[in-house]
Order: sequence, then C-alpha cells, then structure tokens
Amino acid sequence: MKLTILGGGGFRVPLVYGALLADRGEGRVTRVVLHDLDAGRMSAVARVLAEQAADVPDAPEVSVTTDLDEAVRGADFVFSAIRVGGLAGRAADERVALAEGVLGQETVGAGGIAYGLRTVPVAVDIARRVARLAPDAWVINFTNPAGLVTEAMSRTLGDRVIGICDSPVGLGRRVARALGADAGADTFVDYVGLNHLGWVRGLRVDGRDELPRLLADRALLGSFEEGRLFGADWLQSLGAIPNEYLHYYYFNRETVRAYQDAELTRGAFLHRQQDRFYARAGNPGVSALKAWDETRAEREATYMSENRDTAGAGEREEEDLSGGYEKVALALMRAVARDERTTLILNVPNRGTVAALDADAVVEVPCTVDAHGARPVAVGPLPAHATGLVVSVKAVEREVLAAAASGSRATAVKAFALHPLVDSVNVARRLVDGYRAAHPQLAYLG
Repeated sequence: MKLTILGGGGFRVPLVYGALLADRGEGRVTRVVLHDLDAGRMSAVARVLAEQAADVPDAPEVSVTTDLDEAVRGADFVFSAIRVGGLAGRAADERVALAEGVLGQETVGAGGIAYGLRTVPVAVDIARRVARLAPDAWVINFTNPAGLVTEAMSRTLGDRVIGICDSPVGLGRRVARALGADAGADTFVDYVGLNHLGWVRGLRVDGRDELPRLLADRALLGSFEEGRLFGADWLQSLGAIPNEYLHYYYFNRETVRAYQDAELTRGAFLHRQQDRFYARAGNPGVSALKAWDETRAEREATYMSENRDTAGAGEREEEDLSGGYEKVALALMRAVARDERTTLILNVPNRGTVAALDADAVVEVPCTVDAHGARPVAVGPLPAHATGLVVSVKAVEREVLAAAASGSRATAVKAFALHPLVDSVNVARRLVDGYRAAHPQLAYLG
C-alpha cells in the first residue's frame, strides 16, 4: 500500500514513519513517498527515517520527489501536512497581528485567517490533482487550520478527505488519566466543536459519565494541564473541559500581552530551532535521528509555554510530550484499509451532528470509521456559550473560503473583522494590508 506524505520535509514526518514501523498487520503501508518543495529539508528527514528503519525488518520503502503529480499518482492514502510560507510565514503572521494588538497564533484569530488565506488555494489544487491522479485515494489532512482546509478540500473530494488533530486525543487522554480511567475501547469521549474550538462534555466509561465527578473535585481538576490552564472555577462554571486552544479566547488579553512581551514568538522560536536541526541533520557525520530526538524534546516541552506561564500552569507532564497525531493517522488508515471499525475524533462534514451548522460545515466530533470512511456520531446540543463561538468562527471560515475563491480583498477584510478576537473593522483592513505586504502568496487579494 502506497502512502504519500505531502510536506515530506516537515519536522514531524518521523512521527508518522515511526508509527508505520510499528504496524506489522496485513495490508500495512509498504511504500512511503515524501513530497516537498524543499529538497534539502526532505533529504534531511529521509536520513532520519533511514536511521529509524535501520533495525526493522521489512520497513516501508521510502522515496522522495519534488514532483507533486508523481508523488500523488496511484496513492492509496495521501497525508497532507504542508506549510505554505514555511515557519518564516508563521512568524510573519504573528508579527503583523501583534503589531495591531491582536492574536497572531497560527490557527486562531488573525494569524489563523492569514494562514488559511494562503493555504486554501494550494490545498484546493492538491485536492484536484488527487481527484485526477488517485481517485480512489483517501486524503488525511493535518494541514492547518485543519478544519478550514479540510472543508476546502471536501468541496472537491467529498468524504474522501478527513481531517485529523492531536489536541482532542491528548485532552481525552488527560481527562481519563485524571479520573483513573483507561482512554481505551471502553471509554467514549463526548467531544464536539470545530478544530481547536471544542469541548469535552462527557467521559463515558462502560456507559457511565464520569465527567461530573471530575468537575466536582477541585483537586482532580488541578491534577492535569487544562485544569491548571483554565482554573477550577472557570471549568466548573462551563460544566465542560475546553480544548487548550480556547485559552486564546477565554484569556485573550493576557495571552496577547504575554506574546508581545516574549523574546521570540512561537513561530520565530521554531524557525530558529528547526533551521539548526536541518543544518545538523544534513551533516553526514551527525546522527540525524539523535538531532531530531533532541529537537523534538525541546519543541514539545515549550508548547504553549506563554499560555501556561500566564495561567501559572507549570511544566507539561511527561506523558504529554510524545505527540499523538501520528497514532490517529495510523488508526484511521487501518480502519479504512482493513475495515477495522473504530471510533476517532475527526474533522468531517457535519451532516446534522451540530444543529446550529449546515450539513457541509466541517466539525470536529467523534466518528465511527470503517472501510466506508468516517461518519459523525450523534451528539447532544451545544450550550449557548459554545454555540455562539462555533457559529461565529465557522462564519469566518466561510468568508476565508469565499475570499480564496474570489480573490476579493473586501471579503478577506470581512473574514478578519468578523472574528471574535479582532475588535475593529479598521484593524481588519490594516491586517489585510500588512499580510499582503508580508506574504507574496496573498497577492491574489485585489
């Protein structure tokens, strides 16, 4: 089975390959094709993968190419993890937004809109190529903003594109751990929302909802990352456990100030860090795998550090430093390829799951997955406070899609101005001008 990884020079590709190496089942991936526009980065990552596979019999064969059509043609699965504009683009997203006093995070607020505006046209082109060259392929999208990009691609690929994210998985695991439960087959995480905008509303173990026990116990709430990040009082008021990215909404002013005061923004930090990694990994005298392991440990430990510092949440737990999206990707591929029915939290078309949104709106909810793809599980209605945010942010995503399709600057301004974390139409206009100046990919906005 052929797996194509778009963004094959990306730093987290070895996580995916490591998961494939552990899969010994029938119908497993036997061929991996890496595609990237940066041949040097891709070569460095290929060195990491070769070291990972050194002692593994029958490891999946790895090849590399900068030709997108060659990479996609005949694929069974296409894993999309591209970053249009690279980490330099992410750093620019942060810088332009913070200069206007608003959040520049890569998936939330102004930064997420800018990232979406330059990514959607590329993602749509990929979707069209897949439809032409690998019509039976399943596309697993991890490209951010994941829900928005998945919805853009679904307009060409329909249900054959499925979005994944590791945030709900990590949150469910931490909630289960706090309750002394195993986040396994007998545990159902009632999670609903959009990508990076969702809430755990229940944790059913053998059919019994254990979340009320967690919410009633302040000590338990303080025992895991989201409890410390949001505070017991706020979680008890909400009656749910928010995805960590909701910290940008609930504590926006404090977070923006922390980002403005930081020596480096997250994008600038990662840009500097990964430049060092790729330089080391390209040196034949250096173990590329060791360089990658050391860089990944630092990356994971510093994840959302400004938010945790603002909340006094302390360091991340050891168990939360091991990633997770690669496990979701592998579980999804197994379920589809082998018809192994499972339940995963995924980004898929709504189809009536969230009553406040239309059928085609991509949402992030538990899904049953098998050879026919992913189907959302029916969930209860969102509380009013959550419905308001979800509807508002989905409206922004739709304006981003419309701007990307039309090239309309006015529509792009509307997308920024309607976002809950952008507080002025005039700020929205300046953001569009600032991002057009920073990103050549946005020259299409007339």
